[in-house]
Amino acid sequence: MSKYAVIKIKGTQYRVAEGDEILVDKLGKDKPEARVLLVVDGEKVSVGKPEVKGADVKLKVLEEEIKGKKITVQTYKAKSRYRRKLGFRPRYTKLLVEKIG
Repeated sequence: MSKYAVIKIKGTQYRVAEGDEILVDKLGKDKPEARVLLVVDGEKVSVGKPEVKGADVKLKVLEEEIKGKKITVQTYKAKSRYRRKLGFRPRYTKLLVEKIG
């Protein structure tokens, strides 16, 4: 078993290990702040209440904005000739997990 952590960024939880690249919701000019909820180092498990005291995950921004895959939503109502098509393309920030400590 290797070392990994569960972190929370902008309300979403991610399971990360050192060297991982993750896509998170666009941060803009904000500095990425990760709250460490769990750290697993081999057999040793540290669970936070709600955060692990003394634990830190160092993150580096690789790309400010990445466009995600386009999502198409279609709405249809029977017998009323109502059709509507919407498109949405999420924006992400790409982060690199440098160190879990």
